[in-house]
Parts: sequence; structure tokens; C-alpha cells
Amino acid sequence: MDAQPVLEAEGLAKRFGDRTAVEGLSLAVQPGEVLGLLGSDGAGKTTTLQMLAAILDPSAGRATVLGFDTVRQAAAITSRIGYMSQTFSLYGRLTVEENLDFFAELHRVPAAAIPERKAQLLGFARLEAHRDRTARDLSGGMQKKLALCCALIHQPELLLLDEPTTGVDPVSRREFWNILYRALTGGTTIVVSTPYMDEAERCTRVALLHEGRLIACDAPGRLRAEMPGGMLEIAARPQRQALSLL
Repeated sequence: MDAQPVLEAEGLAKRFGDRTAVEGLSLAVQPGEVLGLLGSDGAGKTTTLQMLAAILDPSAGRATVLGFDTVRQAAAITSRIGYMSQTFSLYGRLTVEENLDFFAELHRVPAAAIPERKAQLLGFARLEAHRDRTARDLSGGMQKKLALCCALIHQPELLLLDEPTTGVDPVSRREFWNILYRALTGGTTIVVSTPYMDEAERCTRVALLHEGRLIACDAPGRLRAEMPGGMLEIAARPQRQALSLL
């Protein structure tokens, strides 16, 4: 028997006045999946994640997360998921460790479990040496990794990430995904939005969004096989320039 989906959306839509951000979105995510929401700016990725996180109520359709309705049972959802917004959402005046302590308390992590979880997450993120530095003094990549650690401190069943690596260097992006893969081994299901094709390749399935609509959803390899066209590679050989003496 198939496992119950971690989340299901049926005809999900969101409108802001005359503007439609998401229209007719239907999908299901199974336990242990990494679903990538791939699309350009304005495709509806952020709005979709906010509806799934029970932050926004849909204008039409419905969604369930971990068996709970996102409108009628929002409180039950927010305590069981981790959500990382696109913008910096930590407390800049608090240190790395103080931010982790705050989110652990917010999510009611047992006091006896906090030290071990902090040590594990700081080790994964390579932030041990920066535990006493304030969040606002961290580099962009470190801030992203700290935000991810704060979202994981209560060991959520589902992790929703909104373009988490946008604007960070390649090394930080790689380290960020290493942390995500470790979360998968702990049983966390992940939905991540991204504009990057190379990050979409890391996902088990990719949902292509365009102007608020889902146009395809499948494994990266199958999506590539269905796309017409090919790849053009151009190799350029640098030319020597004559040195002129004035």
C-alpha cells in the first residue's frame, strides 16, 4: 500500500485583487521526497509555499499537510514543519547560538535535547567557530545556513524552503545542500523553490511553474527527455594579441 502523501494540493489558487499568483495547482508529495519548485520570478513559487505553510489562505481549492487542512488546522501544521523564507528572517542582534536557542524554545524542543541538536547542526553547517557572532555580522552564505539550522532545530517532518541559496557563493550552496541531504536521512521531506537548473537536478522530482500554473511535474531526467531541442557547446581558443611598443 502506498504511503500517505506528506502534502496534497487540489486546485489550489491564490488571487490578490485582479492579479492571479497561483491557479489550479494540484500535486502530491510522498514521504522522503525532495520536490523542487522551478520557475522564474513571478511564477508563483513563493505564494505556493506560503499557502502550503498555512501562512496564506487559498482563494480556491484546498491543501492538506501531514493530514491537516491548511485553513482549518493551521496551528497543527506550523508546529510540525520548518519554513525558511526568501528574506533574512533571523534576529540580527542575537548570536548564532542565541538564535538556535530561541527557535528551539519557540518550537518547544525538550531542554535536554537542545545541546545535542545544536552541536549537530553547528557541525553540519560548519558554524561552530562562529557560535558567538551576531547573525547580522555573518556572511550571506552563513546567514542562509544558520536560517536552515533554525528551521531544523525541532526536527520537522516537512521542510519548506523558498529560494534558500539565491545570492550566495557556490561553496555555500554546496554546503547548504549537504545539510539538506543529512536532513533527508533523518526522515524529513523537503519542498524547495529555486530558479537554478543545477539545483533542480538534485531533486527527486521537479514541478515546473509558469505564470502561476503547473505545466509539468516529473523526475529531472524524464523532464529533460520530454523537452525538445538540444545543447550547443562552443569552445573558444584564446588568441594571442600582438604587443605594440609605443
